[in-house]
Amino acid sequence: MEVFERGWLSANNILHFGESDVSLVDTGYVVHQSMTLSLVRNTLNKHQLNTVNKVANTHLHSDHCGGNAALKEVYDCEIYIPASEAAAVRDWNMDLLSYQNLGQDCPRFSFDHLLIPGQRITLGRYEWNILAAPGHDPHSVMLYQEEHGLLISADALWEEGFGVIFPELWGESGFEEVAQTLDLIEGLSISLVIPGHGKPFVDVATALATARSRLDYLASDSDRNARHGAKVLLKYKLLAWRSKELPLVNQWISNTPALNSAAKQLNMSMDEFCGWLSQALVKSGAATIEDNHLIDKS
Repeated sequence: MEVFERGWLSANNILHFGESDVSLVDTGYVVHQSMTLSLVRNTLNKHQLNTVNKVANTHLHSDHCGGNAALKEVYDCEIYIPASEAAAVRDWNMDLLSYQNLGQDCPRFSFDHLLIPGQRITLGRYEWNILAAPGHDPHSVMLYQEEHGLLISADALWEEGFGVIFPELWGESGFEEVAQTLDLIEGLSISLVIPGHGKPFVDVATALATARSRLDYLASDSDRNARHGAKVLLKYKLLAWRSKELPLVNQWISNTPALNSAAKQLNMSMDEFCGWLSQALVKSGAATIEDNHLIDKS
């Protein structure tokens, strides 16, 4: 197994290889699909392998599945998605899929099989348990290899937190689900966590304590989650843009449903919200404004 640690625009990819199976967990964002293919191709060559049999997506946010279509085209691999996303992907229902709501891009792809919590999937040499992990995304799953204590946690647990609790942005439950998922992780025997972003880590107890502290902070004032989620969405888009004229930034903000929901939750007009959001990135050190452009600062 090899972990391709990516950045925050593309999620980590995990390549599993065995005698009869080569599988990739998560495929990154579409703007990085050529890099994803290169990483996979180079690793296959290093191990004298020819193809990828399957792709498994922990969840269908664009940074985890944006390379699906490219991997399918090159390797004709089978694609596994969380079971509860089947209808949305089959119909490519933009009201159910997250891309339009979050203002992101993802090439259309199909699926061959479903990841059903409580069942198992073969990845490389080993069988992995499929675990439901709602919170960050209601459909997300984690993958757990019990024999070796390995957990692919996706965005349910990072070394210093977890992914944005998006359901809370549009008035659905998310805080309680994050807490339940953290409790599930605590009950597992884990030697190594491979998160969706950031390096793999072994100190699970400290990561869980950090995550619970973060959850308590966000859940104690829902406006905090709305502000945090809005800043993350704009920063994510800015990572792809690198630089964008402020009027076009404001246009994108105004046209992104999740950000409209955040503005309403914060009781801001859209003009007020647009001005606040760009300045919030600048204040946090994540961006600068020069010549009427919002510029990424990574």
